[in-house]
Amino acid sequence: MKFRLFSVVLALLIAGCGDSKPKRHYDAKALLHSKCESCHNLDMPPKTYPDEKAPPMMAVTFHVRDFMKVDNPSEKRRKFIEFVVDYALNPSEEKSFCDKKSLEDYGLMPSQKGEVTPEELEAIAGYMYDHYDPEKFMKLMQEQARLAALPAWQRVTEQKNCLGCHGLKEDKIAPAFARIAKRYGEAGKEALMKSIRNGSRGKWEGFKLAMPPFKDLDDDDLSAVAAWILEQGR
Repeated sequence: MKFRLFSVVLALLIAGCGDSKPKRHYDAKALLHSKCESCHNLDMPPKTYPDEKAPPMMAVTFHVRDFMKVDNPSEKRRKFIEFVVDYALNPSEEKSFCDKKSLEDYGLMPSQKGEVTPEELEAIAGYMYDHYDPEKFMKLMQEQARLAALPAWQRVTEQKNCLGCHGLKEDKIAPAFARIAKRYGEAGKEALMKSIRNGSRGKWEGFKLAMPPFKDLDDDDLSAVAAWILEQGR
């Protein structure tokens, strides 16, 4: 009898476990972009525009973090998430941490009911809190200042990891810069700049890897890199 009762209880427990649904995992970063990017700039540091619909997301996050008061610092992330979820679904001037001027400039955020679920908002808010972190921002600004202080050729070759493929004097998976410089020569700077900007394939015997295009380089950076490469042939 006892064994039969135990079996029934165990079966009920197993059935109950089977009915419970596992918590869904959300790609919080993707959600932030799909749900928020149409109004908020998501860059860090942020960009601002004269006709922007809403303040940059970094500014929103920093502002809420700064003005939100909690008794226990360990509770701040949870409180932040709760605030974002509630405010996005039920916005009001009374709840807002924005100053009067910002509310006049941007207007009150429209309710996002029907556009995003509370669970999605929880994921978005958690990502906001972790990503737009003041310490991360300071490190990012320090790194940008360090890169800005470098000569243009050094900054570009470091950011693009040029020396990961090219050696100075020795070939790697791409020809050495000294070899490239000798082929192009001083008169070939424009051709070299064009090759860097547009990429290339099959120009060098024995090297099958295609060089990707670097169309994001402006003319000054491109010129500086090409001049530096040509110096390696001297």
